[in-house]
Amino acid sequence: MKEIVFENVCKSYGKAKIIENLNLTIQPGERLILLGASGCGKSTTLRLIAGLEEISSGSLYMNGQLVNDVASGERNVSMVFQNYALYPHMTVADNIIYGLKIQKLPKEEIVQRLKSAVDMLELNGLEDRKPKDLSGGQRQRVALARAIVKRSDFLLLDEPLSNLDAQLRGHARKELVKIHQTYHQTFVYVTHDQVEAMTVGERIAVMHAGRLQMVDTPYNVYNRPANVFTAKFIGSPSTNIFTAHYADRSLQIGRQAVRLPEFWSAHLGKNGCREFYLGIRPEHIRLEQEKPDNMFAGTVKYVEEYGNRCGVYFDLEGHEVVAICERTECKPGDRVCFALEADKIHIFDKQSTKNIGYPEVYCEHFYQYQSV
Repeated sequence: MKEIVFENVCKSYGKAKIIENLNLTIQPGERLILLGASGCGKSTTLRLIAGLEEISSGSLYMNGQLVNDVASGERNVSMVFQNYALYPHMTVADNIIYGLKIQKLPKEEIVQRLKSAVDMLELNGLEDRKPKDLSGGQRQRVALARAIVKRSDFLLLDEPLSNLDAQLRGHARKELVKIHQTYHQTFVYVTHDQVEAMTVGERIAVMHAGRLQMVDTPYNVYNRPANVFTAKFIGSPSTNIFTAHYADRSLQIGRQAVRLPEFWSAHLGKNGCREFYLGIRPEHIRLEQEKPDNMFAGTVKYVEEYGNRCGVYFDLEGHEVVAICERTECKPGDRVCFALEADKIHIFDKQSTKNIGYPEVYCEHFYQYQSV
């Protein structure tokens, strides 16, 4: 089955709660990313799967078996650690095949698996070196090779690329996907890096303060965030979030108001929303320097240069808002205006901070886009 199921799992150290009521099913053979900031509980969750931490309460099932009390060595997992954890006195080849020797596999099988891993991860010619003679990227590939030669049902990775430079990370991400497509292991990957999460994962589980915030595809996590935290955590610069009101079929921010399309008015009326959090991503704001009807207006504070685009930060009724533009002639002190694109806004309940959902017209557009 290669399935992992958390049922009301909690992990505490004394009075400190690290994981709270985690309910999550990781499908057989999928690539699931545990994404969150430092201290959110994602690495602890991975270590619970590996059997390196004890569960405080709840149940963890792997391959349909309750594994709360099953030793790590009996869970059929391979794990890649952030610091690689290579044996310094062993050669590259010995590091890779050490686990296979412990399992007492036939020599021919060990040689075949070693060659396959070395070829896949471009380690040819390095087999006789010691870890101290390798670069960070080479050590990372050795750690990956050691994990994949076991061909375990579950491949667990704890921020394995965080010590690499940007170019190496990009190459390594492609290799990880290739490894998964070759062996189809259930793949659980911990990272705080959004780019890694979006490019490697088939699904992303966003975590915060020991609680699961959202589990969905990268596209849905980005375009239909479940709550304010997810909306702000995913994306750079972060999603603009500000308090807004709805009255007389208009959306009000401070003293300014714009008319909403009928489908949004009906949706807000059905949900009884009057005061809420409005979210819109920086790349979905289109700035104008003249104010036609039905637009918000603000004053530019500063412009951030990114090379191929710019970030324009402006004040809107006391809220700092950022818009991403390809190029702009805006400068501090300029007055700028923008309209809301109806299919690009997100509305969150003020008390729970959860997304209230989208009008049916928006949903039809969304699913039509998804199916193209």
